[in-house]
Amino acid sequence: MSISFPVILGGIAVGVALAVIATALIWLYKHRLQNSGSKNSETGSSDPSALGGRVSSVGGGRLVRDANEARPRIFTIEELEQATKKFDECNLVGHGSFGLVYKGLLSDGTVVAIKRRVGSLQQELVKEVNYLSRISHRNLVSLIGYCQEGGFQMLIFEYLPNGSLSNHLYDTGQDSKIKLEFKQRLSVAIGAAKGLAHLHSLAPPLVHKNFKTSNVLVDENFIAKVADAGIVRLVQSIEDVGPSEASHQNIFRDPKIEDVRALSEASDVYSFGVFLLELVTGLSAAHMNFIDSNGSLIQWVKEHLNSGDLIDQRLAGSLTTEGMTALLRLTLRCLSLTGSRRPKIDAVGEELHQILETEMTLTTIMGDGTAIVTLGSQLFA
Repeated sequence: MSISFPVILGGIAVGVALAVIATALIWLYKHRLQNSGSKNSETGSSDPSALGGRVSSVGGGRLVRDANEARPRIFTIEELEQATKKFDECNLVGHGSFGLVYKGLLSDGTVVAIKRRVGSLQQELVKEVNYLSRISHRNLVSLIGYCQEGGFQMLIFEYLPNGSLSNHLYDTGQDSKIKLEFKQRLSVAIGAAKGLAHLHSLAPPLVHKNFKTSNVLVDENFIAKVADAGIVRLVQSIEDVGPSEASHQNIFRDPKIEDVRALSEASDVYSFGVFLLELVTGLSAAHMNFIDSNGSLIQWVKEHLNSGDLIDQRLAGSLTTEGMTALLRLTLRCLSLTGSRRPKIDAVGEELHQILETEMTLTTIMGDGTAIVTLGSQLFA
């Protein structure tokens, strides 16, 4: 069947018309795109953050969060009193470096941890909270907001139902609700190392300065989250004090640093080494009698390893010689009295991951609970 010439002409005319329309639409789109690139139509700003998109506020670190979530929430004293039944003692759950810690239930059903101390209104606190609340990581406890009313300064954090790892770790003579086997302790240590590594990756690095087992919290899935990141720095910024001396009673502190302001990333690694030692022994470091070892935890470890009473007896049947040996070697490197000899915290996390992977492989092949009586000769020969 042939097609008539007028029909062909009509088809061409329609095609040309469609081409013209398409060209006009493309031109209009490009024109709008160019205008939007130089100025946002709704805000009148050329700043991409005005669009509420993702922005990076710190150059080399991974301090990246949605601009709409960057600002901390400002709570009223009435909200927090209602959440805690006017800070009733029944909601008091602890005491930290920022003061008393309360558990609170907000009106929207969110459970929070509220840290409260006596203090007046200070803009420096707002500045620090604005910074700290934008640091987001799976292994860090999130700072939600703050309140400065009624003669108090308050910080509001996410609440972790399982509390501090120290509540589950130390052998108090009673059966623990959760038996922390070797691989589970390694997993918690990996999470804590990742949290510290994120702080150290910021530009400039954020040194924790108060890392300890009681500041390693665990959520409902027993995932570790580091608490109190930046709180020492915050307190220093709002208190008019002179040089701050490190407490000699805090065994987690780098023994070579006397001024808290001089604590560094390497100091955090030393603190992490003490944390690892507690995971090995199941004991609170504060109760370790290492004075007779010239104040050196390394010497204390050697003495107790050779006497056979270093490793937590509750770990029996859940570890291998190879895994514990590797963990002890890493612990001792973190506890080096010379900061430059300590590994970086990200390297510590990677090594812990390797130990856990090897441990899982070995226990699959050989089973848990291989002999540990030769550890002393293996480590210090």
